[in-house]
Amino acid sequence: METKKPTLATLKAFIKRELKNKNLFVKTRSSFDGSIDCVASVKDIYRKVDGCNFEEKNTFGIGGVWLVGRDYIENYADDFTIGYEVSNCCGSFIIGMEKLYRK
Repeated sequence: METKKPTLATLKAFIKRELKNKNLFVKTRSSFDGSIDCVASVKDIYRKVDGCNFEEKNTFGIGGVWLVGRDYIENYADDFTIGYEVSNCCGSFIIGMEKLYRK
């Protein structure tokens, strides 16, 4: 069985749900660097997201998020988060929720 490809609507619903749960994090992986005129990797850590504004179409009011309309959204998971990786001509970022380890 194939999973559906995540869309912008999927991303918005995820952000709304996890903001409500106070469990939303963002990590910038790369961003456009004008000094070299291309996208370059950046060192970043997961940062907690405390709010958003969906009226801001390109950023949702979240630092580290940049959407351009031709965004590649993929499912993502690592040791810390489960969420989505988004990449485009401006760079890439991970937006996710913290995994909860239960015994």
